[in-house]
Amino acid sequence: MYRPLALFLGLRYSQARRSSGFVSFISASSVIGITLGVMALILGLSAMNGFERELHNRVLSVVPHAETTLVRGEMADWQSARQLLESSTGITAAAPLIVLNGLLENGSRMKAVQLRAVLPEAEGHVSAAGRFMSGQGLLALKPGEDGMVLGKGIADKLGAQVGDTLTLMLPDVTASGEDAGLKSPQQRRFRIVSLLEIGGQLDSLLGFIHLNDAQQALNLGDRVQGFSLKTTDLMHAETLAFAAASRLDAPMYVRSWKNSQGYLYQDIQLVRTVMYVVMLMVVAVACFNIVSTLVMAVNEKRSDIAILKTMGAGAWQIRLTFMIQGLVNGLAGSVLGGVLGAGLSRYLTAAIHAIEGWLGHRFLNPDIYFIDFLPSELHGSDVIIVCGSALLMSLLATLYPAWRASGLQPARELGHG
Repeated sequence: MYRPLALFLGLRYSQARRSSGFVSFISASSVIGITLGVMALILGLSAMNGFERELHNRVLSVVPHAETTLVRGEMADWQSARQLLESSTGITAAAPLIVLNGLLENGSRMKAVQLRAVLPEAEGHVSAAGRFMSGQGLLALKPGEDGMVLGKGIADKLGAQVGDTLTLMLPDVTASGEDAGLKSPQQRRFRIVSLLEIGGQLDSLLGFIHLNDAQQALNLGDRVQGFSLKTTDLMHAETLAFAAASRLDAPMYVRSWKNSQGYLYQDIQLVRTVMYVVMLMVVAVACFNIVSTLVMAVNEKRSDIAILKTMGAGAWQIRLTFMIQGLVNGLAGSVLGGVLGAGLSRYLTAAIHAIEGWLGHRFLNPDIYFIDFLPSELHGSDVIIVCGSALLMSLLATLYPAWRASGLQPARELGHG
């Protein structure tokens, strides 16, 4: 069967036993180095993909895409304003909102909390928080019943559970002037009807009550402070919300998820970029071993190269021979690293969970991070890009030794023989 001379010799040289054990060690270390670098990079990128997925599926499905609130006072005819917002370009849903800042008390335990007062039916079109709630979720909030959906992190710190009644202390909105700071806070009893458990920092931040209960507590009548918005384009939510809020007569503040959670998205992208650079440098260092291997191989095969050139082998045939020999190492490392990285990434979450159980220590503290586990999601494009980059660097590493081999002079080499 016909095979090109360069391919035949390159594969034969790559499979031949080395006369020096050190050369064999350098060759094996180049394959191992590329394998480990490619595997580590695929695992790291899979983890970053997992964090980005959880950011979208958990945090950004619970946190409204944008919010618009009055600069001062409350809005009376909010039903008309809501219809106007929902008819705006890029806005798919709007829900009325009141925010209460207060202190929750359960016996001797107290915790500052920010509660979102919502209409359960309307909020369901803006947020998917109900997916992470026990029981009926937001639908368990009934007007006039003083029910509360509380983040599990808040409930744990207060030692409370579903069915318990907590005291909510709010500033006295009727107090003014010098006596405002001396007035005792308003107290209102709320019963926990459901728990919110996302599995991260939001469990210690979020709480919900019915809009009517908040209006009664603050003596607002049928007025609201603003609206939660869902947009068609998550990355341009602030721009779309600003354009929609501009259609209202009253001056409005506009905030998007980027104000509260945008740093998470930026951190993920930054870590992804840094990981690409660092891990590709690790692969590049491993590829330098290919240079060492081929330089030593050229020195071993000086007489063979001279004989081949005497028999009519061209410079490019000599070059391709050693380029193929080096690419075999790069291809082996890339394939092994790609297979190991892709395989391990599927079990990364379970493996880290098992290690946490064995050590008795949680790597991601839910009070600090937005999730309390290490997610993983493998993208085929990442595997292709990483393996392709490693193979390209392996090819570049063969150029110098290959050109050096093609420059040998047969007469000088054979004359020494």
